[in-house]
Amino acid sequence: MAIQTPIRGLQSFCIAAKCLSFKQAASQLCLTPSAVSHQIKQLEQQLDIVLFVRQTRAIALTSAGKQFYNAVQPLISNLESTILDFTKSQQNTTITISLPEFFASELFVPRLSEWAETHPNINLQLETVKPGAAPSQSCDLSIVLANGNPNGSIVHDLFPISYVPACNKETFKKWAALGYEALRSIPLILHQSHPWSWHQWADLVNIRDFDPKQIIQFDSMFGVARAAQQGMGIALVPMPISKTWFSEQLLVKLFEDELITKDRYYLVQHENTESVSELCTFTKWVHNCFAI
Repeated sequence: MAIQTPIRGLQSFCIAAKCLSFKQAASQLCLTPSAVSHQIKQLEQQLDIVLFVRQTRAIALTSAGKQFYNAVQPLISNLESTILDFTKSQQNTTITISLPEFFASELFVPRLSEWAETHPNINLQLETVKPGAAPSQSCDLSIVLANGNPNGSIVHDLFPISYVPACNKETFKKWAALGYEALRSIPLILHQSHPWSWHQWADLVNIRDFDPKQIIQFDSMFGVARAAQQGMGIALVPMPISKTWFSEQLLVKLFEDELITKDRYYLVQHENTESVSELCTFTKWVHNCFAI
């Protein structure tokens, strides 16, 4: 009749043999010392061998115990390593990424189904931030809008941003015939991080004595685009990130002249993570999807 020796008992024996203490072994195994002692006693009975000399406040391996430990310990170590590797292989990796809210809504989220289908074992955790806010350093990666190369361990250039005057179709029909004079009669909308962008655009197209009727600032680019779409006025809308608004005719260009800036989107790795295959895979995917 085959003898079935519990793996738990062999593990308890190896740890107790290494530290020569049932109490310390119990602490490592989250058991009581009496439970460890009982498991080893059962093992000794199955083997019909005394493995430990039990003293009042100490234990010591017998000669047979030492031989058994030398034979069993490598097997238990390999088994534990195999179990750990297998468990890791079954667990999904989670990548955290910080990105501006407008980038997330207009570009990133529409492509997420593609990522989910091709990489089902890599989870994503998204944290959106307002423009100008510092990205979370706790994230693995960040997409940032910056005027110049941002700080980071590894920086990937994605694409530049320009700004174009845009409004809804009704506003266009009402004011387009007036040309640049329309800018004196209707509110002009912009993002508060670029308070002088309308004046810069006016300089670009050589409008003299630029004197807008009203300027309205928003703290979110989504708010800028939505206000123009709802007919509040004419907005300086970022391109190419807003292309969906134009393809769906939620917005139309009032003028073709674009304000070219040094603003660019970048993908930033906060630490050197080239050795992490999942992060490398995700970084390549982002670059392939959004870099121009």
